[in-house]
Amino acid sequence: MESFLSLETGQNMRQTQGRIKERAQAMAVIPSPSYSITLRLEIDNRVGMFAEIATAIGKCGGDLGSIDIVRVERGKIIRDVTVNARDETHEKSIVRAIHRIQGIKLRRVMDRTFTSHEGGKIEVRSKVPVRDQNDLSKVYTPGVARICRDIKGNREHAYRYTIKGNAVAVVTDGTAVLGLGNVGPYASMPVMEGKAMIFREFAGINAFPLALATTDTDEIIRTIRHIAPAFGGINLEDIAAPRCFEIEARLRASLDIPVIHDDQHGTAVVVLAALINVSRLLKRDIRKWRVVMTGAGAAGLATASMLASYGIRDIVMCDKHGVIHAGRKVDMDPYKRAFARRSNPRKVRGSVAHALKGAQVFIGLSGPNVITADDVKSMAKDPVVFALANPDPEISPEEALPLVRVLATGRSDYPNQINNMLSFPGIFRGLLDVRARGVDEKVKFAAAQAIAHIIRDDELHEDYIIPSIFNRKVVGAVAHAVAEAARKGGLAS
Repeated sequence: MESFLSLETGQNMRQTQGRIKERAQAMAVIPSPSYSITLRLEIDNRVGMFAEIATAIGKCGGDLGSIDIVRVERGKIIRDVTVNARDETHEKSIVRAIHRIQGIKLRRVMDRTFTSHEGGKIEVRSKVPVRDQNDLSKVYTPGVARICRDIKGNREHAYRYTIKGNAVAVVTDGTAVLGLGNVGPYASMPVMEGKAMIFREFAGINAFPLALATTDTDEIIRTIRHIAPAFGGINLEDIAAPRCFEIEARLRASLDIPVIHDDQHGTAVVVLAALINVSRLLKRDIRKWRVVMTGAGAAGLATASMLASYGIRDIVMCDKHGVIHAGRKVDMDPYKRAFARRSNPRKVRGSVAHALKGAQVFIGLSGPNVITADDVKSMAKDPVVFALANPDPEISPEEALPLVRVLATGRSDYPNQINNMLSFPGIFRGLLDVRARGVDEKVKFAAAQAIAHIIRDDELHEDYIIPSIFNRKVVGAVAHAVAEAARKGGLAS
């Protein structure tokens, strides 16, 4: 009986791994809405023409979407045909295939991603109507003077009578935009606008994108201090390490509103939430894990620091020079040296491949192709791999999935997407609700626990360790937990 069960278990495992591999290979070629084009076609009005178009798109591997008739002309039909592709090269191959069809004239190709950004993605709207002179006299002169005098006498009333109580500044210098690097303030604006949209859509917060034309640490700090009276919180975004650490620390010390560098703490909160759920799923003590991390930038150091504060003692951090350890001389800034003193208890040295031997968890916040399948095979039984570099992870999911117990990425086209969006709307919502003067580690732990426990024990699965970013329960749960933690920690005013 025992040998039969062992055989059956082995067969089931091979079948499961086969299904996982097939799924991973299928996901690798799935067209994405982020590469969506609309083709305006002038089509000869005769039987079978649209079938030729659909066949051509299908042979190219495109995903045919909506089909709209724009108008009918003499002997012609003008249609808008929407197609999802894999990337820009794939888009071009689909366009060429349509070009080759007799009786088709391609009038226009519209990239739907670019179209969605035209004119910017956000706007300011009035909450109070201004229909006549009476309305104007209340919201502007002369009535507004009464509000100004009131606030001058009682500064806290700014939270009640201005946008401050529900406003966050999203501030960047454009030096560390995810997946793009140092693109500068102008090119960073689409990301900042997107962040502002998410604040408004998911948490009802008014967020304003502010891209600064300076990378000088002192000047950035002075600028944010000067604009702070208008906001209830500051969300620092895409500022390169190590400057981001100093900027955040000095602003926290000098301002009476919460300051959070989301690339650091938003990432750390969601990673911790996912690990809490992995520990629930596998019924293991999270504090006893051996964790190896790659990437010692803003997200990496902040995540490692939060995990250590949560109680995980055995963390080995690696950068491009290998393991970070006390006494290393190469490329060691003050932040790496400080973390080296509180990590790596087994005094591991060498490469990331060496560090991974026997480890239970790998967390990548670095770049593509940092570890190999052999590295994963050298890990402990049922390894957990969070390959979070975006868009290209530290190991391709197709390689990792057959080898791991749990895989998470930063991408939306694989299960278990680790995305900051799960944390920052709810965190700021909770902080604004209690007019918090700052933020501490207990607030972040509360946010991580709230995110994790959106998923019930009976719902946990290897492919479901973190809730969807579209789960509307997340923001409310996080906001409530954060508000309570802020009150208990004396941060609420």
